[in-house]
Amino acid sequence: SVNIVAFGNERDGFSEDNQQPSLMWSYLRRSALISQIDNSLSASHTGNPVFTDYQACVFANVSLMVRDCPVWDIFDSDWYTSRSLIGGADIIVIKYSVNDKTSFQELKDSYIPMIKRALNHSSIPVIISAIGARKNGVPCTCPLCTSDRRSCVTTSEGVQLAKELGATYLELHTLNDFYVQKYFGGVLEYFMIQSLNQKSSEKMKKRKKMQKCHRVQPPQLEQPEKMPILKSEASHYDADLHNLLCCCQCADVAFYPEDFSTVVEAHKVILCSVSHLFMLLFEVKSPDDIHDASIVRMAQSLFAVETGAAFPLDPCGVPPCIPPLRVVVKDSTFCSCLPDILRFIYSGAFQWERLEEDIKKKLKDPEKTEHVLEKVKCILKTPGKLNTVKDCRSHQIKRLYNTSLRLFFNTPVLADVIFKIQGATVPAHRAVLVARCEVMAAMFNGNYLEANTILVPVYGVSKDTFLSFLEYLYTDSCCPASILQAMSLLICAEMYQVMRLQHICELYIITQLQSMPSRELASTSLSIVSLLKKAKFHNSDCLSTWLLHFIATNYLIFSQKPEFQDLSVEERNFVEMHRWPSNLYLKQLADYRNYIHSQKCHCTVM
Repeated sequence: SVNIVAFGNERDGFSEDNQQPSLMWSYLRRSALISQIDNSLSASHTGNPVFTDYQACVFANVSLMVRDCPVWDIFDSDWYTSRSLIGGADIIVIKYSVNDKTSFQELKDSYIPMIKRALNHSSIPVIISAIGARKNGVPCTCPLCTSDRRSCVTTSEGVQLAKELGATYLELHTLNDFYVQKYFGGVLEYFMIQSLNQKSSEKMKKRKKMQKCHRVQPPQLEQPEKMPILKSEASHYDADLHNLLCCCQCADVAFYPEDFSTVVEAHKVILCSVSHLFMLLFEVKSPDDIHDASIVRMAQSLFAVETGAAFPLDPCGVPPCIPPLRVVVKDSTFCSCLPDILRFIYSGAFQWERLEEDIKKKLKDPEKTEHVLEKVKCILKTPGKLNTVKDCRSHQIKRLYNTSLRLFFNTPVLADVIFKIQGATVPAHRAVLVARCEVMAAMFNGNYLEANTILVPVYGVSKDTFLSFLEYLYTDSCCPASILQAMSLLICAEMYQVMRLQHICELYIITQLQSMPSRELASTSLSIVSLLKKAKFHNSDCLSTWLLHFIATNYLIFSQKPEFQDLSVEERNFVEMHRWPSNLYLKQLADYRNYIHSQKCHCTVM
């Protein structure tokens, strides 16, 4: 249907022919597209006709509703009704007589602003029709006719009014067939077609929206379950070496004062890892290798290595045939501070401020304190460089870290144990092994064969895996070359109960599997189920749980592999319960496909 609302009077208020038909009635009566015209009058509360309603058919099957309001007073007496008329209109027609300027001026000043406010920037088309032939009579000079009612409304005034309202301007000189049917009717029918097209488009959108709401929607694929997160374990490298000093297991050097009243035990490999002076003292390096005379002089003036018989000691696991090396400290003040100095070295040789405080409290003499600290600086000195207090406090001195002990990894220098594995030998240092591995600490200090022998056989692991294991003990780091190597290292770590290394291997395996694309995962020869079995057998609970979730998350890939059948009943049940995509989703997807097929329409999703 199309609703048209017409406002204004096309008749001249001073015309003698007040019975001429209105513009809207003339159009309805003359147009060939209009049929079945009915009209009725609607009265206001005063009983005068306010508007006339016409009902007709246009374009054969479109209902046409026309409401003609010749009196503008409706805007003054009933604003709500007039606003409702404008809001419900598809087309608005505004009429005025070109020979009634008073009415035009009232329309322009009073009612056009009301119409603009009611339209509120809507896109309803508006037609302004200037009706009648202009009369060129002489204006009345009567003092009572100050409004000059006989003057005409010009074309420019009508066009300006149409611009203000965004309307289409028409001039109809007379209401004959040409002006009414072809001129006015052509424009009106154009807007009627535009209105019908817009309504049809909106109706189609609404219908599609309703169909979309009621149409069977494709199932929503939920995200897979979040897999367990493994947290890395904090390093306890410094604490392990500090504990080694406290318990003095596998000590191979003993420091004495000149009166042999006390003894302080230590480990050559730890001392040599931070000090070229100790390398010189324990003959790891020669004076020619040091290239620093101050270090050589300090070693000779501060220490003296005894070559006589051993004093009574509890070497705690060192074979009887290899007694600890006896070193006499010639400087009594330095010797009294030696336990603090060794604690400083074993703790990483970087807590210089703490060492200063400890020596100050013990000696209570600034000169002696400075004397001892200068000797410590010389001990920690790098050949050819001058270690100042600023260097020490800025951590620029050599520290007991992985870069230090790495120098003695897999080298026979100062080695006191040799592992025999796969026909090859691997030298090592008991002090490092005892400090970093509780199993080896028990093995070298208990009632075991390894406690009293140099050659120790190793079974169950390969040489490369065992070397990677020892490298971690010395350096606190490991870099597996592959997932399989990481699993072998994990098994070795579990065998020797080094839990942090086990966690590192777990994280490496998980990271490598997570970064593997689905295509590579489907084509790889790596057996994830085999990894799962090994992880469970070697008590790697975190990794085994993660691998189960990994298999369930990639169910469509692993369910097609032969290894999937090797899962136990319990593991299979877990995977089926947590599989992605779930059985429910696959059932919903099958139902949706059947529905799309039954509707014989193309599915944009699938």
